[in-house]
Amino acid sequence: MPLSIRKLTSRIGAVVEGVDFTASSDRATIAALRDALNEHKAIVFEDVDLDDAGQQRVAGWFGELTTAHPNVPAVDGTRNVLAVDSETSKANAWHTDVTFVVNPPQVSTLRSIVTTLYGGETLIANSAAAYRDLPEPLRVLADSLRAVHSNRYDYARPSAATARHEEYDRVFAATPYEAEHPVVRVHPLTGERGLFIGGFAQRIVGFSAGESADLLRVLQSYVTRPENTLRWSWSPRQLLIFDNRITQHYAVDNYDDHPRRLNRVTVAGDVPAGVDGRPSEQLVGEASHYTSVWRVAA
Repeated sequence: MPLSIRKLTSRIGAVVEGVDFTASSDRATIAALRDALNEHKAIVFEDVDLDDAGQQRVAGWFGELTTAHPNVPAVDGTRNVLAVDSETSKANAWHTDVTFVVNPPQVSTLRSIVTTLYGGETLIANSAAAYRDLPEPLRVLADSLRAVHSNRYDYARPSAATARHEEYDRVFAATPYEAEHPVVRVHPLTGERGLFIGGFAQRIVGFSAGESADLLRVLQSYVTRPENTLRWSWSPRQLLIFDNRITQHYAVDNYDDHPRRLNRVTVAGDVPAGVDGRPSEQLVGEASHYTSVWRVAA
């Protein structure tokens, strides 16, 4: 049966129906899902019956899995599942997953485990639409820039942060990583150009700290324009898959102290390349224990 795809906004997001996640994978279904992901950047599935093993199996349809995280341990009994848990972390900052390594994940999957009575949405932004929105002079400048991304990121925890939050932050940055990426990344499958920045981007190569902050602020403002974003409200038994190469996301901390948990599984990615074809470089750290390099078929 063909998939049923319902757009959620004009620029990003779609609900997909008609996938039997209990069945063995087949090339036609995987190709259709990849096409949907290429077009909509984020796809959502309702009423899915998946456990951790099932989520890892489905994520594996898109390629080889990464481990849970370069520094943070996996969920007990797994190798590839990261708990995105309000008890230890609240990532209320715009970011693309793990851009401090030379080949960040190509695809991220999130499965709802514990949802909140209110709030707790995930925002996802289309960075290709953001790039297309840039005025031409700014687009030309962005094409030429490279940025250094680091896991030594200040999440600016409030003074009321718990000891578990502080310990998570310590583990997250315990082994430092830095990678230099093009500010404009060319998607290896679609050829689209997207702004490849987000919270882990610390500075622009060749510019001072103040100049870097100003440039990143201006470029980021195009990513987070409301028309480029999807605001997804979580319910039980949902699966969200997004293209980590051409999106950013933000977990909204608007649910007081209620528990919230999603399980994340990510798929190994390729080394980004800019408009000039120059690839990213690892500057600090070595992440082969975390991810292999996905290579696009010729």
